[in-house]
Amino acid sequence: MKLEKILNIKGALLDEYQLENYLEKIASDHILQNKSNKKTYPIPRLEENFKMITKTYELLNSHLKMEINIHPAGEWLLDNYYMIEETVKTIGKDLNLKKYRNFVALATGPYQGFARIYVLASEIVAYTEGKIDHHNLQKLLSAYQRKKTLNMEEIWNIGIFLQIAIIETIRNVCEKIYSVQMQKYKVENIIERLVELKPKEELRFGKRPNDSHKIIEVRRNEISIYRIYVLPSKTIWKNDISLFRSIRDSSNENGYLCYRSH
Repeated sequence: MKLEKILNIKGALLDEYQLENYLEKIASDHILQNKSNKKTYPIPRLEENFKMITKTYELLNSHLKMEINIHPAGEWLLDNYYMIEETVKTIGKDLNLKKYRNFVALATGPYQGFARIYVLASEIVAYTEGKIDHHNLQKLLSAYQRKKTLNMEEIWNIGIFLQIAIIETIRNVCEKIYSVQMQKYKVENIIERLVELKPKEELRFGKRPNDSHKIIEVRRNEISIYRIYVLPSKTIWKNDISLFRSIRDSSNENGYLCYRSH
């Protein structure tokens, strides 16, 4: 299926009061239509995101073998890649095109045709930096519903769309990790050739990386580590399926969906 439209909302962190006011405002602005546009179906984009995540994961593994230093955000990806893979597979099974089309959609604006609950979940992830627990999620949904009512199907499935939005964010981080690692490879190549003066046949970093991905310039502080935690399964996850398996540490008790730290 050709991907026609993608949803990649980026926003600055808002405090709880600011975000509740913001959600009330967008609820007032939302004009709805009965069905979502098939061109906004998120699974093709999800699969594309996972390909980028996989490409980054494979690069990190190769750099480990070459003893190139790995950025802490890359270490997180190495530890959690298979959880992401499992989640992507589950979303693909749970959200077919027919089901998606039946969600109420936005009729106007920049997100026209997208399922309302998809846009709302993406807004929440963007403006909380993914730090969501059961308590603040309930408050945010209540703020939206002071102006517009969500139907039960939307509320029941918001977990899927939160997952999709977080994986979109992880893809964005992976692009930055990839760029940083490629730059590190180039530095190692320069050191071997110009500082250590190794002959061509002894170069460990002599081969040009097989890479078609655009290298982007990033600052070190732009890359964050994402720690994924589990929301209480009986609250929003259908069939008790949590977002990702819990990372086994004490922070798990807080019930965070995603915590971002520099």
